[in-house]
Amino acid sequence: MRLERCQFNPLLSPNPDRIWENKFVFNPAVVYDGDLFHMVYRAQGSDMVSRLGYAVSADGIHFNRLEEPVFSPETDDELYGVEDPRITLIDGWYYMLYTAYSPYGTRVSLARTKNFITWERFGVVIPDVDNKDAALFPEKISGKYVMLHRIHPDIWLAFSDDLIHWDDFVKIASPRNDMWDDLKIGAGAPPIKTEYGWLLLYHGVKKKRRPIYMLGFMLLDLEDPRKVLKRSDEPILKPELPWEKFGGVPNVVFSDAMIEFEEEYYVYYGAADNHIALAKISKEEVYKWIKE
Repeated sequence: MRLERCQFNPLLSPNPDRIWENKFVFNPAVVYDGDLFHMVYRAQGSDMVSRLGYAVSADGIHFNRLEEPVFSPETDDELYGVEDPRITLIDGWYYMLYTAYSPYGTRVSLARTKNFITWERFGVVIPDVDNKDAALFPEKISGKYVMLHRIHPDIWLAFSDDLIHWDDFVKIASPRNDMWDDLKIGAGAPPIKTEYGWLLLYHGVKKKRRPIYMLGFMLLDLEDPRKVLKRSDEPILKPELPWEKFGGVPNVVFSDAMIEFEEEYYVYYGAADNHIALAKISKEEVYKWIKE
């Protein structure tokens, strides 16, 4: 099972005329509202501070982006940047979990919007521990909001009554020795509900002289997502093209976004921290893998 790259890749690249995104654009969140594809992407410019830009598309491939960032560092927890957004629609709001990076470390933080331009910030929601790769489930499970997050090198869950205060940390998956994800792993896009379970896109890193970031799937139990039902034995996408192998961080495909569109899953990914690209797979192929 492999993702198929879009023929129009890369979709977005650094813009040399904009000081805030003239070095790197990568690791976008994408949501589809039934009419338009909304992308919130990470960018770095001359100061190497991460900010978030916004782009919109009618077909999920050709995006138009705003000239200025829509989300920039504002607090001491964000002195080095705001990174790697993941967006989930809950009760009419688009909730964004992102990584706040500062001298204090990396912290999972939360904001929300209805228009992708103006944001309400809630700040750090998991304090006092280095953490990242956080994504929300799109609905409550057993009366609780559920978050995926990454305390190195594993994938964890946390639970909440209000989206602000999180506890009951549970480790659900770890690197696997001598496999493609043997160094560290982290959640990718917010999970998608299927009749078979929660479909989770995740990244894994292979131990090498230069680590290699690749993508795979996990299937989590619908009623108890602490249970991993299935996991990719082989990566579904790995760096193969020159612009995926060479860049700000070599040998990286890294995704924060997977959406359902018609009969396919669209996976948007950052390539070598330089570009934004798209790969696709049919639902039929994924379901075949699930039922094997």
